[in-house]
Amino acid sequence: MCGPAMFPAGPRWPRVRVLQVLWALLAVLLASRRLWAIKDFDKCTWQVVLNEFKRVGENGASDRFFEQELVDTVGNLFHMLVDSPIDPREKYLGFPYYLKINYSCEEKHSKDLVRMGHLTGLKPVVLVTFQSPVNFYRWKIEQLQIQMEAAPFRSKEPCMAEEVCSMSWYTPMPIKNGSVVMHVDVSSNGLGTFIPDERFQVNMNGFLKRNQDNNIQFTVGDELFNLMPQYFVGISSRPLWHTVDQSPVLILGGIPNEKYVLMTDTSFKDFSLVELSIDSCWVGSFYCPQSGFTATIYDTVATESTLFIRQNQLVYYFTGTYTTLYERNRGSGSWVRVLASECIKKLCPVYFHSNGSEYIMALTTGKHEGFVHFGTIRDGQVSFEMLPRQWSVCEEIGVTTCSIIWSDYIAGEYTLLLLVESEYQNASKRFQVVSYNTASDDLELLYRIPEFIPEARGLEFLMILGTESYTNTVMAPKGISCNPYNHLIFIWGNFLLQSSNKENFIYLADFPKELSIKYMTRSFRGAVAIVTETEEIWYLLEGSYRVYRLFPSKGWKVHISLQLMQQSSLYASNETMLTLFYEGSKLYQLVYLMNNQKGQLVKRLMPVEQLLMYQQHTSHYDLDRKGGYLMLSFTNFCPFSVMRLRNLPGPQRYTRQERYRARPPHVLERSGFHNENSLAIYQGLIYYLLWLHSVYDKPYADPVHDPTWRWWEKNKQDQDYYFFLASNWRSAGGVFIEMDSYEKIYNLKSAYELPERIFLDKGTEYSFAIFLSAQSHSFRTMADLGTVFQLHSQVDVGVVLADPGCIEASVKQEVLINRKAVLFSITLKDKKVCYDQGISGHHLMKSSMTVNVVGSSGLCFQETHVGARMQGNLMVPVFIGCPPGKRLAFDITYTLQYSRLKNKHYFDCVQVDPEMPCFLFRDIFYPFFLIQDLVTGDSGSFQGSYVLLVVGGGPTLDTLKDYNKDEIYRFNSPLDKTNSLIWTTRTKRTTKDSAFHIMSHESPGIECQSACLWAW
Repeated sequence: MCGPAMFPAGPRWPRVRVLQVLWALLAVLLASRRLWAIKDFDKCTWQVVLNEFKRVGENGASDRFFEQELVDTVGNLFHMLVDSPIDPREKYLGFPYYLKINYSCEEKHSKDLVRMGHLTGLKPVVLVTFQSPVNFYRWKIEQLQIQMEAAPFRSKEPCMAEEVCSMSWYTPMPIKNGSVVMHVDVSSNGLGTFIPDERFQVNMNGFLKRNQDNNIQFTVGDELFNLMPQYFVGISSRPLWHTVDQSPVLILGGIPNEKYVLMTDTSFKDFSLVELSIDSCWVGSFYCPQSGFTATIYDTVATESTLFIRQNQLVYYFTGTYTTLYERNRGSGSWVRVLASECIKKLCPVYFHSNGSEYIMALTTGKHEGFVHFGTIRDGQVSFEMLPRQWSVCEEIGVTTCSIIWSDYIAGEYTLLLLVESEYQNASKRFQVVSYNTASDDLELLYRIPEFIPEARGLEFLMILGTESYTNTVMAPKGISCNPYNHLIFIWGNFLLQSSNKENFIYLADFPKELSIKYMTRSFRGAVAIVTETEEIWYLLEGSYRVYRLFPSKGWKVHISLQLMQQSSLYASNETMLTLFYEGSKLYQLVYLMNNQKGQLVKRLMPVEQLLMYQQHTSHYDLDRKGGYLMLSFTNFCPFSVMRLRNLPGPQRYTRQERYRARPPHVLERSGFHNENSLAIYQGLIYYLLWLHSVYDKPYADPVHDPTWRWWEKNKQDQDYYFFLASNWRSAGGVFIEMDSYEKIYNLKSAYELPERIFLDKGTEYSFAIFLSAQSHSFRTMADLGTVFQLHSQVDVGVVLADPGCIEASVKQEVLINRKAVLFSITLKDKKVCYDQGISGHHLMKSSMTVNVVGSSGLCFQETHVGARMQGNLMVPVFIGCPPGKRLAFDITYTLQYSRLKNKHYFDCVQVDPEMPCFLFRDIFYPFFLIQDLVTGDSGSFQGSYVLLVVGGGPTLDTLKDYNKDEIYRFNSPLDKTNSLIWTTRTKRTTKDSAFHIMSHESPGIECQSACLWAW
């Protein structure tokens, strides 16, 4: 049976459709007259592909990202760079790939465009963002970016012209230990053709390998190159499940009667159809009855390193080979079957990682009905535990028979939310929401779902109190979903219930009870998309109560008419949606198109804002007679006309984003084109910059708080000399390395929008302002006794905090009469209540701030050169706790200075090592520490208290060992009676049990009790 296409097809439909939407289309075109100015720009887009190190300059070359080892191909080039600021004795390595960058515009030849862009000064600026790893116990948590300027390079194809026929831009594609997900943002330097910024997903694919013929193939199965229409046409869409922002490879099943899945490492910009190499066995038994067998892969879940699938009642997983995450031998050789003795009816994803691990849930039927198999994934190793540990959910809630139909895991609270169907003795069925804490084993019945759908009586929403009247339609729940940032919970089926506290639920009446929700997809930034069993698409802003139908709708009819008029290649009269998913805050469809008996699988943007705007214009317009003609007018429901963000602080202090900048070396060639050697040197410089960043993560501080300081420490004084050589074309190797081109950036400016996330340290506050240019009807005058009329605004702003016990917000309103505008100053502040003495970046509490202009949800839009944008509703995730990028470091420089001052002398090690100074045991040791911010560059003396312990030692550096707990106590505690104490202090302050001294920067120093040598 075929599912519905995205719009009906038939011989009479085009003419009927034109008649139906003619007036609506005219209304939209007139309402959007401001867009004509935007058409003055050619619609240009960036094009980015990967090229292997050896394939630079080849036309049409595009490679897959699976090589993860650094290449030793650039070291010899650096030995030639005499009279350069680099140290040739250092180790310089390269990366296995380059990014090749071009751009194209509508109806224009790409080669001509790139050449024109180069001649007009265009240079792509590439920003690579490394996603932090899941396992923060193995890898450091950091938000790291590197900004590079692309270098022009001539193609290797034969060319008769003297200068250039074909060219591209190239940058190294850096890799970093612990990161397998990378975002590549490409922008222009502001010269030449206007090209909008664009983001690309460039992820490592650990499920590829080279065979004996040196060809790349999948490890999970065989790649198929013929996408037959019967695989996709008319099939039902299915959800795309994965760990948010952490999964480098996505997988999608659901192809009927085939072991086929779609796999992608570019978020479906490119994809492959793969037949999985699983045995497809069918095990039926008295406890696991099977009515039939199919080869279909029903459920698919992707994590950082591992893929999970369900076929019939069987569950398999496959761990990719990721040497940047863990040892090479962790990768699977074949699919591994788990829970072999269980009858699994469904896999449930966990969208967020926690405590250094990822999670997955398997719902069982048969002998273990009422239990959940809870899976944990860390470093590619998978383990399952059956929960609850003592009794089944059925026994705990006091029913004989029950079935868990959905499960969601709130990782920060160690809580399973279970949607349970219970069957009673009178054959009646009821549904409950049950909470189970995986840490304490506590199980609690949170909510009993009403048996019937409430009667809303024309209201948009209805608070469920138990006193309302009900319809005759039975509630049929299918799933439950929680947003860990704003704690908003949805229960969905042929209805939609919403709650922010797990106790009080609101019925959203806009969603019709005649439909049934198949799955939901959430941006986790305030937006929710809904797909029904009939493939309708609905949309909801979290925190609001209106639910909008996007497809089918009047807005969709207008949109599809405009697309067909423009002959867009992303739309067809016969199409099937495979999935609907969010990428960041944008909603995308994966759609199979049929045009002239030819099929095509495309990823396209779901234009939510455009559809809502079309719908508003086509539903609310008037034709007023003005003299002898009709005037078309529209109703604007938005309470403001312009919305802008102002007074935004520098973002890095709150986003914790560390950024480096690296420009290519200057080439001593008049055309400005780079060659293979100069690109290889660029690779080595990027590698060394990232290496300096990694080795800067150490327990002691450099004299200058900057990772690049040691690179140029000895050569900065000769900077003018190197410039003299380059300006006279005498630089060795034909390249000039400018030291100022490789730096860490500490003062990024705000981009006039709220950051993607905010980290709040103890007592930290974040302030910004919202400027609203109000509509004429948004003001009123009020007279106070004894005063003149005062102008008051009817535009209001609300701030909703997910955790008001931990953070607080203040809003100050200022009416700007002369500008007919309102300025709202908003301050978000941590209340110093919800924090932990944890390691920087570990165990942060997830929360959020939502700012909403009252009455604006789904009604306010801003036209930009990249399309419409919704306004009036802002949601920002907030992380509470010690943010990443801060450290406590031993202050070597001041400790040495103070030791010389107090002891009147200083004796270092016999063999001096600047990285590890020594202090003589006869001298009093005065340690000092710094609190350093690696993101902002701030560094200051640590004024707090600390406990100093000797935790290891040995007669030589080579024989150093860690002490056990008993040894640490004997060597450090003033209570020790074995005469083993290594050091003592005159400080009298101790811990509560008097076991150890509590030190501070004012402590009188440390005296050695034995012949110890302090090597920090």
